[in-house]
Amino acid sequence: MQPWITLDKLLNVNYDYIERRIVDFIRTYVNSSGAKGAVIGLSGGVDSSVTASLLTKALGKDRVLALIMPFKTTPPEDVKDAVQLAQILGIRYYIVNIDPIRASFSSSIPAFSENEVVANGNILARIRMTILYYYANINGMIVAGTGDKSELLIGYFTKYGDGGVDILPIGDIYKSQVRMLGKHLGLPESIVTKPSSPRLWEGQTAEGELGVSYADIDVILHALVDLRMSPQKAQEATGKPLSLIEQVWRRVITTEHKRRTPVVPRVGLRTIGLDWRMPIHYSGY
Repeated sequence: MQPWITLDKLLNVNYDYIERRIVDFIRTYVNSSGAKGAVIGLSGGVDSSVTASLLTKALGKDRVLALIMPFKTTPPEDVKDAVQLAQILGIRYYIVNIDPIRASFSSSIPAFSENEVVANGNILARIRMTILYYYANINGMIVAGTGDKSELLIGYFTKYGDGGVDILPIGDIYKSQVRMLGKHLGLPESIVTKPSSPRLWEGQTAEGELGVSYADIDVILHALVDLRMSPQKAQEATGKPLSLIEQVWRRVITTEHKRRTPVVPRVGLRTIGLDWRMPIHYSGY
């Protein structure tokens, strides 16, 4: 049987509709929240670049603030691409070097070890989150996240780091689709085709760390999540090895805690996160 869920089919979507839907969402959310605009961390990668472009379309260039926050592991070309995009969009931007902030962590934490690569990388993401919220607080803005659907589902983000945001404009678009949306928006080719990487340590790339390409991840996730297939059915539909499908699915399952608010034990009549939500007649207060 020939695979019928393919990357080509996944990419064959209406990008005009996606752009319009996200722009409307951003504008409605920000305006109804009373915020003056949105702050975004601009890395020079495709996700943050697409998100910045959509924010600018939705809010106008004067209501978007970009923060470029390099560390010593950040390639110079990433900073250059981020600055160039901010200038193309006409949005305000600041470059905040986080090396001294990271150094204060290493000198202040008794248990700190340079050998703890992942833990130290997560510190960088959380430093950036703190800086984003500082600028959001002093400017009366919200923080716009840049995570895509692929990253969110497999948990490829730092809890309370780049996962600590107010909205996720491209959170329902797979990584491969984000690249196509970037082309649709007319972003520079150097950004659209750049390999994805959080740049949390030297030589890090997303696909290198994950051990699987986003092309495979996206097709598999589409089968498992959107179409609610079992791993066995997904194997038939995608033609991907069952071992690879199970590898991706394990990431979805084991990172569920990243996509949830903290768990609260039941004590009272109504418990936050279990059976309580704001009654509809209170909306707007």
